[in-house]
Amino acid sequence: MCFVVICFLICWIVGAIAVASNPSPFFGALGLVMVAGVGCGVLAEYGDPFLALILFLIYLGGMLVVFAYSAALAAEPYPESWVSPAVVAYMGCYAAIVAGISSKFWSEWLGSLSGAADEGGSFYVLRADSGGVAVMYSEGGWMLVVGAGVLLLTLFVVLELTRGLNRGTLRAV
Repeated sequence: MCFVVICFLICWIVGAIAVASNPSPFFGALGLVMVAGVGCGVLAEYGDPFLALILFLIYLGGMLVVFAYSAALAAEPYPESWVSPAVVAYMGCYAAIVAGISSKFWSEWLGSLSGAADEGGSFYVLRADSGGVAVMYSEGGWMLVVGAGVLLLTLFVVLELTRGLNRGTLRAV
């Protein structure tokens, strides 16, 4: 299990570097999908498959639709790819920073990667993810309403930024 989690986390770091170093939203979308999928894979590996599935569906179903819409309206005729010199330089700098920080804390991180979310006892009635979902809907219902309001506000902000021929800030036609 530890080897699979380490592979997932390395893929997560590569995806995060791909998102951070690329100025074009077209190629950044692939990095976002990779980060979301691998992050949910880590959650599933630690014993929360329901939470991983819900997060993956919400993320890809909601935010990437808005991202794709805004990327289509703010289209560049010749976007920079991952092999352009500036992007490769940014990726190298970010990878060097991550490698430097990782080499300092590697032994501490490696010792804390073992174990699942529900390994505390063999007589549990509910799994950890099922109990968390019940608490989220019972005591954290107000946080779901706040989260839905923030997502709605984000949708309106993106739509306002990419609106029309002469009124949006990102559209210069």
